[in-house]
Amino acid sequence: MAQESPKNSAAEIPVTSNGQLEDSHEHSFNRDLKCSLPVGLGLSETKITSHGFDSTKEGVIEAGPFPGGRAQQKSGPVVLADEVKNPAMEKLELVRKWSLNTYKCTRQIISEKLGRGSRTVDLELEAQIDILRDNKKKYENILKLAQTLSTQLFQMVHTQRQLGDAFADLSLKSLELHEEFGYNADTQKLLAKNGETLLGAINFFIASVNTLVNKTIEDTLLTVKQYESARIEYDAYRTDLEELNLGPRDANTLPKIEQSQQLFQVHKEKYDKMRNDVSIKLKFLEENKVKVLHNQLVLFHNAIAAYFAGNQKQLEQTLKQFHIKLKTPGADAPSWLEEQ
Repeated sequence: MAQESPKNSAAEIPVTSNGQLEDSHEHSFNRDLKCSLPVGLGLSETKITSHGFDSTKEGVIEAGPFPGGRAQQKSGPVVLADEVKNPAMEKLELVRKWSLNTYKCTRQIISEKLGRGSRTVDLELEAQIDILRDNKKKYENILKLAQTLSTQLFQMVHTQRQLGDAFADLSLKSLELHEEFGYNADTQKLLAKNGETLLGAINFFIASVNTLVNKTIEDTLLTVKQYESARIEYDAYRTDLEELNLGPRDANTLPKIEQSQQLFQVHKEKYDKMRNDVSIKLKFLEENKVKVLHNQLVLFHNAIAAYFAGNQKQLEQTLKQFHIKLKTPGADAPSWLEEQ
């Protein structure tokens, strides 16, 4: 069989025993050929090639170019100039680099967990990070307890105010017990007022500590996570470089070693930068934490002590000291006991 041209169809041609076209089929063949040719391509633009009967090749029809068209190569690849970068290829390259980096980091993590790989450790920094994480858990527990206390105090204050209103109502309707009901009404209302003042101090304490724990500390821990990721990458590429340096040095390995050295240097600089960032944030966090907690603990202590000592003036003075303003219903109206 003659090999087909990549762009033209082959047609089998009946031949006689002497290798010539059979006359009886020539007319019908030309007619069928005209029907099968593409529009615009006539028989005059085709070349019929046949071989003898004893040849191993059969006859084929080779279609020529379209009128007015340029001749094309029958075989060989077509080369197109790639003048513009392909966005898909760029994305594919980014995915390839990301996958390779992920693979290296995953291998490093597994190796460390299995005790086979070495890891870079900054003992002083690691100790500070562990203390910070432990303190965050303890501060979160304080927040939870303070919120529970605030909820319970709010319910007690609400009950005291309702009880004061009930006593006041009975004071007006029970003439024989007017004064007794009146004293109790004013006492409960005064306790409710002091409770609202204490509640304002506790809620201010909760808001400040919540900001410290869930914003300031959390922001530092986010930087710590980035530092830990940079450390894993650094150790992964350090391990690669060490393995290549232990192997042979020849024309094939030297370019790989050079490339590995460059990647190692890039990740080393990133690791050093993140370690410095964490150190600075931990330092500022410690200073801010001491300042915030000092003020809030003084506020909490003084407010609680004044409330349970029944020292209303000291309780109000504590709120003024920390610039806490309360807006509670009926706070401006003096009690019956205060009017006497």
